[in-house]
Amino acid sequence: MTDVRHVLVLPDRDAADEVAAEVGDRFVLAEEPRVVRDALAGEDDAEDAQWLVVVEDPDGQLDAYALDALAAAHDGWLE
Repeated sequence: MTDVRHVLVLPDRDAADEVAAEVGDRFVLAEEPRVVRDALAGEDDAEDAQWLVVVEDPDGQLDAYALDALAAAHDGWLE
C-alpha cells in the first residue's frame, strides 16, 4: 500500500479535538492526528471555518469507513 492521508471535516474546534482524541484512542497511529482550521474561501470570520483532522496512514491500514462513521457522529465527514 502507499501512503494515505485521511482528512476528516468537522464543524467546529471542539468536535475536531474530540475526533482527534478518539482516532488516537481507537487506532494505532504512526503520529498524532493534526487539527487544522480551514477557513472557507473568501471568509475571514472564525465562525465561517471548518476544522480538519488530518490522519497520516503510511501503510494504508486504517478503516476509512470507521473514520467516516466517527466523523459523522460529530456532524462531520471524511474527505
